[in-house]
Amino acid sequence: MRYLILSAFLASPALADPSVIENVSARQSGDTWRFDVTIRHPDTGWDHYADGWRVLDMDGDELGMRVLHHPHENEQPFTRSLSGVVIPKGATQVQVQARCNVDGWNEGTTVVDLN
Repeated sequence: MRYLILSAFLASPALADPSVIENVSARQSGDTWRFDVTIRHPDTGWDHYADGWRVLDMDGDELGMRVLHHPHENEQPFTRSLSGVVIPKGATQVQVQARCNVDGWNEGTTVVDLN
């Protein structure tokens, strides 16, 4: 029994480092916002890479999402943009959350002040 438990533990997948948001720039353009998000993730190729990020209101509702269609193993960190995000009137902050294709959404978010 002891060896069965040990082998089950050794066979479980190892969790990799999460996608880390290193910087967020937010600019208003008319009635919408543009977000430039810099992410670092130890992409290894198509089998494991940062595959998206999203803008959330402070209640956790999604306001916009940027899908990343390919790995960036030779470009770390990397910055990608999303325009046309509608922010609810009166909001002074939003959250940005990163995702990878293996581990899913990060538990943590980055809070962005809207000036």
